Amino acid sequence: MARPAAAHGSAGGYSAPTQEVPHRALLTLCAMTATLMQILDSTIANVALPYMQGSLNTTFDQVTWVLTSYVITSAIMTAPVGWMAQRYGRKNLFLVCIAGFTIVSMMCGAAQSLEEMVIFRILQGAFGAALAPLSQATMLDIYPFERRAHAMAIFGMGIMIGPIMGPTLGGYLTEAFNWRWVFYVNLPFGIIAFIGIVLFMPRTPIKADLRFDWTGFAVLAVGVGSLQMLLDRGQQQDWLNSPEIITEAVLAGLGLYLFLVHMFTAKQPFLPPALFRDRNFVAACLMMFCTGTIMMASSALLA
Repeated sequence: MARPAAAHGSAGGYSAPTQEVPHRALLTLCAMTATLMQILDSTIANVALPYMQGSLNTTFDQVTWVLTSYVITSAIMTAPVGWMAQRYGRKNLFLVCIAGFTIVSMMCGAAQSLEEMVIFRILQGAFGAALAPLSQATMLDIYPFERRAHAMAIFGMGIMIGPIMGPTLGGYLTEAFNWRWVFYVNLPFGIIAFIGIVLFMPRTPIKADLRFDWTGFAVLAVGVGSLQMLLDRGQQQDWLNSPEIITEAVLAGLGLYLFLVHMFTAKQPFLPPALFRDRNFVAACLMMFCTGTIMMASSALLA
């Protein structure tokens, strides 16, 4: 999956040749478990929204913040994953994100109000944003070049299984137990992934002096977050007849404009323009945009 994190290279790298990585199959299983856990949570809560609405005493418009808060935070925090993996070490970041995602999932299941749920979902999106990019980068490093297509096929299976299983598993857990179990189900996945990464993943180098383009990241976060809010709440607020939507439209346009200007004028921009000279990269971005738009929208609407 092509992501802005690629602007800083892969999400960390191994110093040893890929052929010498021990326990490759077990590390693959643990990395894919972490990915499946994160992808699963992007759709599993959709089915449980009506049950959450009654339990948390909210309206339908309000309870959709459970989805919106997670998607917005996940989209924004995916961008700096490459820098964080190199700055703090991929294994260290991987372990922190798995542990944080699992713990916050338990907190989501125990939430007693909509405010608590939204705060916990924001944290869940922040921790979960790194799991898929780190899993993909890990698998690219531990497999030799001639087997990378095989590795990406395995990764693709995990990416697709999550959204497919999410509504089905969420509906079953909600009907048979309680809507809170759509979050509690992450506990065994998180424990397995955490222990596996601790035991089987090699240490990765740390670049303590690596700089980060905070200006580019900040304006991109404002632009993307405001655009997501505009699209999510526009229908409910009667689009441009609402001051809220107008404000979000202005912030989205301003943020994205400043990001483009900064990208072409800064010495070390957050997203180097040279990336877009690669036709494969551009094609992958466009394909993922189309696929994500259809998949995320249809899963929410069907549920």
